Amino acid sequence: MTAAGNKPILHFAHANSYPAGTYRVFFQYLRQHYEVQALDMHAHNPKYPVTNGWPALVQELIDDLVARYDAPVILVGHSLGGMLSMMAAKARPDLVRCVVLLDSPIVAGWRAIAVRIAKKLGLNDKFSPAQSSVKRRILWPDAEAAYQHFAAKEMFASWPPEVLRDYIEHGTQPHPEGVALRFNRETETAVYRGLPDHLGALMRRPFPVPIGFVGGSASIECRQAGLAATRRTVGKYFRTIPGGHLFPMESPALAAQATHDMIESLLQSLLLAR
Repeated sequence: MTAAGNKPILHFAHANSYPAGTYRVFFQYLRQHYEVQALDMHAHNPKYPVTNGWPALVQELIDDLVARYDAPVILVGHSLGGMLSMMAAKARPDLVRCVVLLDSPIVAGWRAIAVRIAKKLGLNDKFSPAQSSVKRRILWPDAEAAYQHFAAKEMFASWPPEVLRDYIEHGTQPHPEGVALRFNRETETAVYRGLPDHLGALMRRPFPVPIGFVGGSASIECRQAGLAATRRTVGKYFRTIPGGHLFPMESPALAAQATHDMIESLLQSLLLAR
């Protein structure tokens, strides 16, 4: 299915705690080539609860694809969204043309075993962002106060101001005491705690659609997860660009170009396979 102007449809899935509107500038660049669609916020529909391994979140994405489109689409996902896209494509390859993982490393091998043990022992908060999200500040007197709060943090220092403004606009909502985060803190934490530890087994067979990876060269998350399993899954469709885990926000134009280049390579592989 293509949209008006015959642009292919790109369905995007966001990272944990960053609603799709946060990526507005990134989307602007992608829209030169694609009709970009996205679910505004994953993990907040009570029909699809957050549990270990995220099976209901995968189903939420699958159901959204079925409801929206009548032919396969391009899936692009960042972090959480990349893993959901990968699992959805594995389960329903008929819905997907190709998948691009944006800093969504596959946790497998001894690291997956460590995650599994940490969950059983109740220690996984110590080894994941859950240790920060569980106590995250969620309320400010107004939007400007929220903006200044995040602008002062090191991890947001490299974001262009307009991207951070988009996060404040789309990531907060009115509250009797000012503005509050839209992405529920408990939900964010539950997503981190439910990190899939079965992806190694899931990826043992060849992936059913073309899949590629674009990561941040300074991504702490990729360093912690390791990239061996990801490289095995994507093969030659592996690339890093300058930036950290949140590179689509840090450098939207560069991230969009790298994503577009990867999509073109993956779709070309489909043509060559015919």
